Amino acid sequence: MTSAHPEPLQLPLPYPVYCRAGVRQTIGEIARLVAPSHRVAVISDSAVAPLHADAIVAQFPADSTRLFTVPPGEQVKTRATWAELTDALLEWGAGRDTTVIAVGGGVVGDLAGFVASTFMRGLPVVQVPTTLLAMVDASVGGKTAVDTPFGKNLVGAFHNPAAVVIDPEVLNTLPEDVLRSGFAEMIKHGVIADAPYFDAVLRYAHAVRDHGASAPDFAATITTLVIGSVRIKAEVVAEDTREGGLRQILNFGHTIAHAVERVLNFTLLHGDAVAIGMVAEARIAESIGLAREGLSLAIADAVERAGLPSRLPATIPLDDIIAATHGDKKAREGSARYALPRSIGEMEAAEGKWSVAVSNAVVKTALS
Repeated sequence: MTSAHPEPLQLPLPYPVYCRAGVRQTIGEIARLVAPSHRVAVISDSAVAPLHADAIVAQFPADSTRLFTVPPGEQVKTRATWAELTDALLEWGAGRDTTVIAVGGGVVGDLAGFVASTFMRGLPVVQVPTTLLAMVDASVGGKTAVDTPFGKNLVGAFHNPAAVVIDPEVLNTLPEDVLRSGFAEMIKHGVIADAPYFDAVLRYAHAVRDHGASAPDFAATITTLVIGSVRIKAEVVAEDTREGGLRQILNFGHTIAHAVERVLNFTLLHGDAVAIGMVAEARIAESIGLAREGLSLAIADAVERAGLPSRLPATIPLDDIIAATHGDKKAREGSARYALPRSIGEMEAAEGKWSVAVSNAVVKTALS
């Protein structure tokens, strides 16, 4: 049973984040509280909609609510899909009295958030993440974007949600490989900010690797870990809302990860790419003397315990990866920049820049 008035987590954010089993049943009430509107546009993908979005649509008046779906997969997170969705909203008659509800993984959250940020100069959006990775990362922080042929998330906007509604019960419907991929971002949060949290994730990773959502005490343990990850991210974002300094540490593993995703045409799960990226970037930190030898092995052990890859596929040309890193949005003055760890729980401050320019030769050695 859910209470009539769900309570948000106590976080240093300008919007509420709700996290508990069954809270998706009160999304209608939450939306009316944080973003009252005449119309409600629920945006989801065709795989998630029958599982969760249809039930959310039913919480709003039928004559002023519509479900909009896109195909699943990173390949649809483009300017073309953004245009199709905005045109569909206009054809429906949506105006500034419309609230967007994003129901899905990181792709839907980024895409629907970008639609909301740009439609008539900004609509409220309620993020309802349905994957573990989206719960602990993409749904919190207000970053929205679409991909381009030149790289991932290169066109976007900062647009805080009106609320984030996280219901760990929906993880029971995830494919096991997608569930496991969420552990990459949780491991990342431990590395960048919290060694005890890293250890807690490590203790449970193998159970989810072996048993998925049937792992012992899954509901309670995963809820605790999700809340821990959200808290870490919220504290970082609160210090640097627009990624000018400290927030760079959230990009640990992502310079390599985004390059890998681009080279593989987004056929690799984001969490898998982040796992590979974290190991490689920890090796970079070791090679330039920021981290002691052994850090990359500890991170490799962590991602492998979660059932995630720790190495690049052998068929990927290293020069292609390195070239792709220069198209990353974190690149400056022609150099790829990396958020690098010193140890588990500590990142290199780089005199307040929180990212370090690294030569192609060092990166190539680390990748090989």
